[in-house]
Amino acid sequence: MKRLSIYCAAAAFFAHVLSAAIAPNVTRTTVAGIDLLAYPTGVKDVVTLRASFPAGKALSPATNPALAALTAAMLDKGTTTRDKFAIAQALESVGANIRFSAGSQLLTVSAKCLKKDVPLVIALIAEQLRAPAFAPAEFAKVQKQFAGNLQRALDDTDFRASDSFTRAVYPVGHPNRQTEPKELLSSAQATTVEEVRAFHAKYFGPAQFTFVAVGDLDVPQLQTEITRAFTGWTGGQKLPTAARSTSTDSPREQTVFMPEKTSVTVLIGQTTGLLYRDADSLPLAVGTAVLGGGFTGRLMATVRDQAGLTYSTEAFVSKNTLVDGDFEIYASFAPELLEKGLAAVRRELNAWSKDGVTATELEQRKGNLIGEFKLSLATTEGLADTLLATVQRGRPLASLDDFADRVNALTPAIVNGAIKQYLAPEKMVLIKAGTVPGAK
Repeated sequence: MKRLSIYCAAAAFFAHVLSAAIAPNVTRTTVAGIDLLAYPTGVKDVVTLRASFPAGKALSPATNPALAALTAAMLDKGTTTRDKFAIAQALESVGANIRFSAGSQLLTVSAKCLKKDVPLVIALIAEQLRAPAFAPAEFAKVQKQFAGNLQRALDDTDFRASDSFTRAVYPVGHPNRQTEPKELLSSAQATTVEEVRAFHAKYFGPAQFTFVAVGDLDVPQLQTEITRAFTGWTGGQKLPTAARSTSTDSPREQTVFMPEKTSVTVLIGQTTGLLYRDADSLPLAVGTAVLGGGFTGRLMATVRDQAGLTYSTEAFVSKNTLVDGDFEIYASFAPELLEKGLAAVRRELNAWSKDGVTATELEQRKGNLIGEFKLSLATTEGLADTLLATVQRGRPLASLDDFADRVNALTPAIVNGAIKQYLAPEKMVLIKAGTVPGAK
């Protein structure tokens, strides 16, 4: 019966999201200098919290690229008033969780709890953000964990391809360009607690802090708790405006040789010069979805289903929330099928770039994208993530309600025009990572 009641509640929430406009139901206020968005839903007892502010990896100094990530990793290691075990016990006793993560430009806070525990969770979030202990013993552990995680990532073909791709297509100084792993590892090992404290003092504050709450909310109580927990907190930095991508002098084809791997990860792509909020971003994304959006995209239909050359291949636009992003084709091949697989992918890419998408393909993809968008709003987590991303992208909340109209207004001429304007297969970078035949 309990499982049935949970299912019914979720179904009711889904039906509500499908039928109701989102923007008019969001209460947006400035509380203690924080941009607070509250969206009450019909899901009983559960509350999901999301927050972000500029303290991501790209804000690390050039001389210490690991600094932001190490600072974020220290937030749940104890505060000046209680150690990490006391915080963990407080959360576990009520079944709540809080996570901190450093993205490219933003530090993100994710939490989930019951309605009755909102005051506790907000207080703990504020305590960990405002007064982390930065204990030297804990920092030494974080440094070792950082190094271990990076070493494990270096053994993954997907990571190595993606990491190399960013340096091939983004110029030095662009927030999407990743630091060389060896440099990142050296930086992490050399970082001191004093540097972490200084980064925290400079970047942590309400200057551009967005806080989203979705679920069974008492909005006045939420505002009161945010006020109580964050009043007196000052500082922080607004996100600097990044210059759009310029060309790089990196080789157009690169191989990252990794011995004894059963597959080779391939990335083909380029920068687009577009941010998510730009007018041409949506038609380019829809056209890209026709090429490689899941099992119904052209790439999966031909390279996998018809030719049997790969288990997985897709195309997508990414990294465009805060700065201009890129277009990528991903595929994974057995080493002995690499050349055939690459040829098949290039045929589809060239045909798509030259001839564009058909009216039939576009109409089918429109329905899929609108359905996927609505489905992403069917949980408190999905709705909170979408609200936060909308603010980060500089889009009005009303854009959530007119998404279907904007997608349905696209024509083959608009979509194909965006493909031709922003993409050029002959200029794209090719990255191969794995046991590439003939490479060293």
